[in-house]
Amino acid sequence: MNDWKPRLNLSADLTSLPLGPEEGFLLSRLDGATSVRQLPALTGLTPERVQQLLDRLVTHGAVLPSAAPPPAAVRPEPPASEDVAPAEEEEAPEDTAAAEAAAGNWRQLFERHLHPLPTDERAHRARTAEEPLLSAFCFDPVPAVVHSLLENTRLGLGHARLVARHHPNPVGLEALCARAAFSSDAGVRRWLLRNPQLPASLFRRLWSGRRLLEQHKVVVDRDVPEGTRRTAREVLRARFNTAPAEERVELIFLTEGRVLTSLVGLTLDGRTTALLCGRTYRSPLLLQNLARWSAAPPVLVAHLLKQEAVRRQPQLRLLLRRHPNAPAEARRG
Repeated sequence: MNDWKPRLNLSADLTSLPLGPEEGFLLSRLDGATSVRQLPALTGLTPERVQQLLDRLVTHGAVLPSAAPPPAAVRPEPPASEDVAPAEEEEAPEDTAAAEAAAGNWRQLFERHLHPLPTDERAHRARTAEEPLLSAFCFDPVPAVVHSLLENTRLGLGHARLVARHHPNPVGLEALCARAAFSSDAGVRRWLLRNPQLPASLFRRLWSGRRLLEQHKVVVDRDVPEGTRRTAREVLRARFNTAPAEERVELIFLTEGRVLTSLVGLTLDGRTTALLCGRTYRSPLLLQNLARWSAAPPVLVAHLLKQEAVRRQPQLRLLLRRHPNAPAEARRG
């Protein structure tokens, strides 16, 4: 096996070529960054079979020959069987760049060969499409085509992630998330968050039951569109009022009080206050944020004034003494 990194010939009309299922499957795994040496492990085919299929694809003009200059390194969307990081975790920058470059191949295939077709014909073809057209149909902007695509038995999580990321119509996104297997997938949820067309109603349905810390991460994620972050703040505030006290305390401590800026106007119940008063405070940032939160209960302010970290820092002590809920004796002191 060699180090040649085969890539699609985007000028070829793949729909007119005599390609079988194996060739189509191999085409779906070519990204210009994966070498021939790596393809057997990626596809499950033998090295000899990979080479035979590549020879056919080059002969038919579907793949550029090895002498063609290579593009910038890219990597395809992960297959549906791969493990995906939790939705709240950040993707590495190189992963994002690779996904964008790989998706560009499918987008070009759609724009050149599928988009010119009438909508009804695209919807009809999407129901039975195989690779590489199956991935290309994930870029169709028409919800009716997405509905047809969801009827395709070959559709997997990798395709669902493409739709979640690139589909520009809320109706299509709603249809995608009607499938529990897709809406519960971490990759689908991650890309939905970054899609500016994600409807607020769908966000509420998918995230209202999540833990407070996960909701807060959406609120502060700069990759999430402002409209979705605004909805996330509303969901966080509503969830904070009903969440268990232990979860509220966890949120306040793990964010070092940064979340309190999203909780202005809310109050703490007795159980949450008691748990906060049972903690020792060493973080100056957490103490500062609590001291600036007007809803901090009097008993909590009194507890904070007793902390060693406050006694050592006059500025923190002064902030707490000026708090509207500070004990009268503390203000005089």
